[in-house]
Amino acid sequence: MSGRYKAYGEYKDSGVEWLGEIPREWSVLMGKRIFSSIRKTALKDDVQLAVSQKYGVLPQSLMMLLNDSKVMLALKGTDSFRHVDQNDFVISLRSFEGGIEYSKYSGCVSPAYTVLNNVKKISHNYYKYLLKCAPFISALQSTTDSLRDGKSISYEQFGAICLPLTRLSEQNQIAAFLDHETAKIDTLIDKQQQLIELLKEKRQAVISHAVTKGLDPDVPMKDSGVEWLGEVPEHWTIKKSKYFFDFVTSGSRGWADYYSDDGPIFFRIANLTRESIDPKLISIQRVTVPHGSEGVRSKIQKNDILISITADLGSVCVADNSIYDGYVSQHISLCRPNELVKSSRWLAYCIISDSTKEQLLGVGYGGTKIQLSLEDIKEFILCFPPLDEQEFIASYLDKELLNFEKLDDIAQQQIELLKERRTALISAAVTGKIDVRDWQVPVTQTESDEVMA
Repeated sequence: MSGRYKAYGEYKDSGVEWLGEIPREWSVLMGKRIFSSIRKTALKDDVQLAVSQKYGVLPQSLMMLLNDSKVMLALKGTDSFRHVDQNDFVISLRSFEGGIEYSKYSGCVSPAYTVLNNVKKISHNYYKYLLKCAPFISALQSTTDSLRDGKSISYEQFGAICLPLTRLSEQNQIAAFLDHETAKIDTLIDKQQQLIELLKEKRQAVISHAVTKGLDPDVPMKDSGVEWLGEVPEHWTIKKSKYFFDFVTSGSRGWADYYSDDGPIFFRIANLTRESIDPKLISIQRVTVPHGSEGVRSKIQKNDILISITADLGSVCVADNSIYDGYVSQHISLCRPNELVKSSRWLAYCIISDSTKEQLLGVGYGGTKIQLSLEDIKEFILCFPPLDEQEFIASYLDKELLNFEKLDDIAQQQIELLKERRTALISAAVTGKIDVRDWQVPVTQTESDEVMA
């Protein structure tokens, strides 16, 4: 940590690799001397708890509200489950990679979990931080190959790891310090995440305005005749998307038999995003091209427009040199623009605009679609500017979206730096690398004014 925090006056070698040097007054005990393994049978009225690295220990009902896909309710009762008291700690395979989870709830967990209860008087809040800090997690992982063989860590493995122990008052002070400081960091992270969401909204607004209102604020407008579209430039027309394509098709099932390590790209849902009209090539599948009409029909040409028709409906990209001569899956609609389209990128921006999203969400359909047909793709209502304006709009949006991307990258970097600082601060405090015994909650200006009054 930086010089903002002072160190203890004297240190000693803990004799424990993951702890290193600790304050001279601190002691070290094996985990089994601080925590015991509890095998108490679930009580009749216990609620079933779920454990995850992201959310910690929560009632199943609350975990499901948070959309945790790993939540599974016991179908045959909880007779074999283990009781958890408030302030117990829980180890599970799912949370093991991220440390050991603290429970502020009472309830029960399945036998796949190890329940820990303190046998010494401790600050649960302090150990909540300690058992989730990076050095401890590394020490925990080094004791077992459980992540590889599919078994959860045992109490014996946990109990053999040495943990620091200091006075209860000092534990409470460290925990109070971390509560305050991590809350400040979390607030800054939230602000950056809010900024990212605002950038997404602004980005979408810029796209939608450009493709439905144009770039000239002084151009005469007219009623489009479409209620949700409103006014459009007077010299533009309204057309269905089928008039912009030579054909609209998709891949078919059965391509898995042609997967290979070499060959052309097989373009899938994973290669599309609503965040960009460029291909997302993080995860690439390649194929050996089948003979016959199927290979010809679903082959990508440069400037084709690819649209998702199942998951994340309406995600779009324009085929560039990176996917030229590739092939599409059955989940992708391959659309080939005709002579009315001078810029495929303009047309792609139209499709990811809010005006098209409105159509996906029910306007003109009578309900939210969960899958698009090729006929649906042909029925999108789009604004049609002259050819030179298509290129102008596409060029403008390319430039604007690049600026948004840069701002987004800066915000993401700030979040990562804040997370790194949070991790480092927790590790330094719980292992005694910084001395916070004299720390006090800073007095705000408002509080100071109240005191003076």
